Amino acid sequence: MTRPFGIVIHGGAGTILKSKMTPEKEACIIETLTEALYVGFTVLQKGHGALGAVRKAVNVMENSPLFNAGRGAVFTHDGLNEQDATIMDGFTGQAGAVAGVRRIANPIDLAARVMSDSPHVLLIGEGAERFATEHGFKLVDKEYFYTDQRWEQLQAALTREKETSDRKGDLALSEDDKHGTVGAVALDKHGCLAAATSSGGMTNKRFGRVGDSACVGAGTFADKQCAVSTTGHGEFFMRGVLAYDIAARMRYGGMSLEEAAGASVRENLTDRKGTGGLIAIDKDGNIALPFNTEGMYRGYLMSAGEPVVKIFKE
Repeated sequence: MTRPFGIVIHGGAGTILKSKMTPEKEACIIETLTEALYVGFTVLQKGHGALGAVRKAVNVMENSPLFNAGRGAVFTHDGLNEQDATIMDGFTGQAGAVAGVRRIANPIDLAARVMSDSPHVLLIGEGAERFATEHGFKLVDKEYFYTDQRWEQLQAALTREKETSDRKGDLALSEDDKHGTVGAVALDKHGCLAAATSSGGMTNKRFGRVGDSACVGAGTFADKQCAVSTTGHGEFFMRGVLAYDIAARMRYGGMSLEEAAGASVRENLTDRKGTGGLIAIDKDGNIALPFNTEGMYRGYLMSAGEPVVKIFKE
């Protein structure tokens, strides 16, 4: 029998309502998610590894201004774009991550280079960018990341902050401003798994805040049994070590992927008043895409089927 293979992606979760989305924007989002699926799936179809597939799929979403990663990243309180990313190889257990980088067009590529060309797992800020230049990465100007939509979101958050917060550092965020990440998980023809996550973080974030997208085990995890990438209010994912929690429930509790993913979202997010979702795939090609928000940009393409892309809660 032919071993199953395939890829699952997400482009963020949050208050995503059909009533608030134009048909034109919906079509653009579906088109970009579909492109990401095909780009990653083609890598797998050619017999290459899951690690390359998730990186290439994430690149497509990082390059699109529609998502909170790469070109469409949100702004910090100081009007900057600070991005986090992690990639993990389930076969070897190796991982690479970057946090707070400001001039890297595709943070997931730098995370992959940290994994392959350094003895470390996580590099941050200026040090990560210095590592990048030493390894041939071109730094981009800050204008590369600018979009009107993200700038307007920051101005709205700053206005809310002035109107509602007396405490310095209170983010005063809307629920939608707490979400936004892109990610991919894949199973290749050789039975190997990988996961990748990239994010611009939270609108109006301060003090060098780093989210779960830069934390192995919280926002991204892969081993020989499953691969997970998350999206949502990162602090909850970090406190619950949510991506790893799914693997632990499977390994030590004997749960299926669907059971483990559902239980983790319920207990680590919903019961704790956190919001978001995740994508996951296991070594047998089973997938899970649970979330507790109004919508999550998501899709999958498996070797035995056609591409599926969805946005809203069903």
